Amino acid sequence: KRWIVEQVNGTLMLHRRLVREYEARPESSVSRTLWASMANMVRRLTGTSTPTWRHR
Repeated sequence: KRWIVEQVNGTLMLHRRLVREYEARPESSVSRTLWASMANMVRRLTGTSTPTWRHR
């Protein structure tokens, strides 16, 4: 189970705003984590890639 947690954390770190602590309010960080999780789930379900900051 540990590798599942590490895999989820690794995919979330692909989203630039989650790498650093930019937000002062915890609600903003929670919402960004939810958006990143939804983007990963959509990518897995549709088989398409969503653009991230590393996408060229």
